Amino acid sequence: MRITVIGCSGSFPGPASPASCYLVQAGGYALLLDLGSGALGALQNHIGLYDIDAILFTHLHADHCLDLCGYWVARKYAPDGLKPRIPVYGPAGVAERMARAYDLDPEPGMSEAFDFRTLTPGTFEVGPFTVTAVPVNHPVEAYGFRLEHEDAAFAYTGDTGECEALVELARGVDLLLAEASFIEREGLPLDLHLTARQAGVYATRADAGRLVLTHLVPWNDPGHTLAEAKSSGYHGHIELASQGAVYEL
Repeated sequence: MRITVIGCSGSFPGPASPASCYLVQAGGYALLLDLGSGALGALQNHIGLYDIDAILFTHLHADHCLDLCGYWVARKYAPDGLKPRIPVYGPAGVAERMARAYDLDPEPGMSEAFDFRTLTPGTFEVGPFTVTAVPVNHPVEAYGFRLEHEDAAFAYTGDTGECEALVELARGVDLLLAEASFIEREGLPLDLHLTARQAGVYATRADAGRLVLTHLVPWNDPGHTLAEAKSSGYHGHIELASQGAVYEL
């Protein structure tokens, strides 16, 4: 399993990275976890525009899904004609949400280019991957994903506040990609985002092999974020996600 960070900026694109998007490949199959603001351009540095086989959205905030609008244009109006539909998994109402984002009528919306499928909690197959979707704590319906292929396992929290489900989601994974939007301080809102220290605590409890911090908000000091994670007690390798980083599992 090969994971490429296409975008890791939190809430909006930063100067060094688009918003959330991760390319996961195995066995000749390519799927995207999220396709946030600015990600479509950077994606083309790593894979052909029409070589994506499926897309999974953790939730429907713009920094995780909005570049599907541009991708719809690219697939619908390709110079050699409409490209085959690919599955797009997302929370309830994903097809209507994306149609509104581009000011399209709900019917057909983007359904000529995408086969929209509603996520529910549980385990299902996408290409060569076994995917487990777990509800997490966020102001809208949101999921974390666990992907398994052969002997490799990878977990992605999506956007979440503190959430016991993260422990099982990441249990024994080779790599935990965990959001770390907040800097530790008093009065942080509940059920919104994690701090880097909290991400480290969950990685420890889950016995994750490696921790990569993502959803890094541009105004935060990266060094401070990394130091907070290292203060969590997690003894595995910790690093900050960066645009273009590749992980082989």
